[in-house]
Amino acid sequence: MTRPRKTLISVDSTPYYHCVSRCVRRAFLCGRDNRTGQSFEHRRQWVEDRLLELGRIFGLDICAYAVMSNHYHVVLHINTAKVANWNLHEVVERWHQLFKGSPLSQRFVCGEVLDSAEQFRLSEIADVWRARLADISWFMRILNESIAREANREDRCSGRFWEGRFKSQALLDEQALAACMAYVDLNPIRAKMAATPETSDHTSAKKRISAASERRQPAGLMPFAGNPRSGIPEGLPFRLQDYLELVDWSGRCLREDKRGAIAGQLPPILKRLQIDPRHWLYLNRHFESRFKSLVGSAEAVRGACDKLGKHWAHGIRDCERLLSPQAT
Repeated sequence: MTRPRKTLISVDSTPYYHCVSRCVRRAFLCGRDNRTGQSFEHRRQWVEDRLLELGRIFGLDICAYAVMSNHYHVVLHINTAKVANWNLHEVVERWHQLFKGSPLSQRFVCGEVLDSAEQFRLSEIADVWRARLADISWFMRILNESIAREANREDRCSGRFWEGRFKSQALLDEQALAACMAYVDLNPIRAKMAATPETSDHTSAKKRISAASERRQPAGLMPFAGNPRSGIPEGLPFRLQDYLELVDWSGRCLREDKRGAIAGQLPPILKRLQIDPRHWLYLNRHFESRFKSLVGSAEAVRGACDKLGKHWAHGIRDCERLLSPQAT
């Protein structure tokens, strides 16, 4: 039975979530339709552009993404601290980039002076908008609606384009976060759409590798802050170099001519995360199918279940076997 989204997303448990949205009518989001010969490859750029644009508007950081033929993946971070620091003007201006707002907010951004009652009412409205700008469901809704309208207009049809609900997984610890990000970035390699991460179009991996070649972190993506330590800046709890090395190594092991082969020189990040390399390669192939709403060590999953009022979690045995330190 499906559960309300609010029982699956809890910032108290984790700010990191993996979301997947799929086309409903076996339609091509992107790629080439072999039946008609029509190419929809340009739509992958639509999704990537809109995804990064919304990341600049919402209080959500984009950690990883991959746009495939009939679905896309995105790993999001709910940045509650950033959202809490927005002033009234910032909230209203961000909301106006998405919607027209209200007559009151339109007057406010035009510089009109509001009386105390109007100011109070606008603050109440802005609090609702602030909450929505930190809400994954609103992010996915706006992203999917805009792409569906464009695709339907191009196809000269109407009706539903996406499945009614996007799938979400809470990533409860570093092990789950790293495994999920790599799983997302390696989607084109598993699908044989690309041979290497740097040639995987419309993925965060390619965007990060391109920026790394220029010795910078890419705009629009959550930066890497380095290994956890005292006073760590805001960002992903890994070193960029370690993560890219891990994705590259994993991609080589996923190639058809390298199946089952594990190199003797393992990326050091696997040792830090205490993940067996064989378990890691299994996760890179089956992450989405092995876990449902909660992903992490068994201890982290049980703790999240207590907070969410759940009595059990689907896939907890796999969490115990693949992501818990004692499994290695």
